Amino acid sequence: MREEDLLHTITRVVNTLRHNGIRFAIGGGCAAYARGGPPSEHDVDVFLRESDVAAARTALVEAGMVPMDPPEDWLTKVYDGELLVDLIFSPNGRPVDDELLDRAETMRIGPAVAPVVTGTDLLVDKVLVLGPHRCDFTPLLPIARELREQVDWAEVAERTAESPYARAFLNLVRELGVAESGTRKGGPA
Repeated sequence: MREEDLLHTITRVVNTLRHNGIRFAIGGGCAAYARGGPPSEHDVDVFLRESDVAAARTALVEAGMVPMDPPEDWLTKVYDGELLVDLIFSPNGRPVDDELLDRAETMRIGPAVAPVVTGTDLLVDKVLVLGPHRCDFTPLLPIARELREQVDWAEVAERTAESPYARAFLNLVRELGVAESGTRKGGPA
């Protein structure tokens, strides 16, 4: 997949959702990219409230995208050609709510300007994916390193405390000097 194709899809998604008055925030790899991290490699993640999913999917289908009914119960999907767009309303078992959408910051992603989840929210979601069948820290390290000054590491630790995999990752980034132990963005914890 070419980066320009991904940026074209982001632009289509952002413009369609905005035109239809649907609140959303870009998450996942595209949010990391917007914040200075590595480019996303495979899809566009859009966070929205569950009550907005049907309207978002309808608007994107009317814009020419193809719907897909996934087996998961926390998202739905559409395809823009070969590019996948995930419409996520419950990442890692936590509902997308107004607070998450309110925290999103307007940023440029290629030609589009869109709300993007905060660095802290992004890292919380990324580390909560870690588990016994998915515990490769390799893709997360460059994201953590590039976004380190945009992340409230104490908040990430607090919000992911139930996960031993998240704790292990956070210990690693502290040991590597990427995250500072016991500090919040902007001051002591």
